[in-house]
Amino acid sequence: MATPNYWDYLKITDLLELQGGLEGGEVDSSDELHFIIVHQVFELWFKLTLRELRHARDHLAAPDVPEEHIPSVVHHLGRLHRILEVCRNTFGVMETLTTQDFLAFRDKLIPASGFQSFQMRELEILLGLQRSQRETTPAGLGDPVEAIRKLGQDSPRGPAAVGKLDAVQKEQTLRSALHDWLYRTPIQGSTPDQDGDAEAVDDFLNAYLVASAARAASNRARLVEVGVMQAEAAEAKFAETSEAARAFLFAEDTPEDDRMRVRRVRAAILFIESYRELPLLAWPRLLLDAIVELEEALVLFRTRHARMVERIIGRRVGTGGSSGVDYLDATTKYRIFTELWAVRTVLLARDALPPLLHAEAYGFAR
Repeated sequence: MATPNYWDYLKITDLLELQGGLEGGEVDSSDELHFIIVHQVFELWFKLTLRELRHARDHLAAPDVPEEHIPSVVHHLGRLHRILEVCRNTFGVMETLTTQDFLAFRDKLIPASGFQSFQMRELEILLGLQRSQRETTPAGLGDPVEAIRKLGQDSPRGPAAVGKLDAVQKEQTLRSALHDWLYRTPIQGSTPDQDGDAEAVDDFLNAYLVASAARAASNRARLVEVGVMQAEAAEAKFAETSEAARAFLFAEDTPEDDRMRVRRVRAAILFIESYRELPLLAWPRLLLDAIVELEEALVLFRTRHARMVERIIGRRVGTGGSSGVDYLDATTKYRIFTELWAVRTVLLARDALPPLLHAEAYGFAR
């Protein structure tokens, strides 16, 4: 066996031959080389992101998740956040490409476009983005996944790209695995396999809403007292907020056959966030924070992407037929882990929380 060296281990010579663009060989300008390298770097980071997501998903999808596995999941999700942060900062490098520099070679890319990044689509699907949530593209292209499928018919590498998208759609998503794990969370000491669990969950939610109503009444009175709101308007607004909280916690926005499960998942999120100082909830709370941080990083990445594109090419039609910046801006509204965001609207301060039952179930073993 040959002595190991840096360039063989990293396949450096092979890597350096992959920037030939459509024509192969050396590209005409350093501007186009810059464009190619930046996007290849993104795709390499996306490759690692997919590996890290599957690591987290596989741990959470296990029928029984040992407590010691949660720190590992949190660690790898934290790495994802850092990767997306690096990607976001890389747009600053891209912005050294001026409008006219890009226009010198942009037309030959048509219809190639960033929305054809099958790894980004794979990432979205693996996280749990539903097709109904996805922003579609104009010019008859429809869903970006379907656009990739269509273009893949005429590309030597198309079947491999389409195959990855077909495969990931058969996998369990991170969102689904997270919900499976949350569903098993003990709430007020009760677990799903115990008799009376549904009643225990409902009792917790009702107690929470009662405590929330008391705190809301105090806030409402204060707003009226200082003249910020009129009494009638304040009462109507707070009543609307209270009803929205009840509808969310009791999963009234969910089909009836899935309502009990979703209710328990949302109750678990609320319970973990409310009593996060309990020893056995400390790591679950960090896990929820890590997922929110990951999705926030993805939203910021999309936002930074849109502003970079707007700065370089304005609001012209994208090379792939999309609406360009308008399409990118629409993707910043994606939210996959909706419950983790929504629970913050109903979360109470510590001094207003309903009494904790069976606190001994959440302490360290002696």
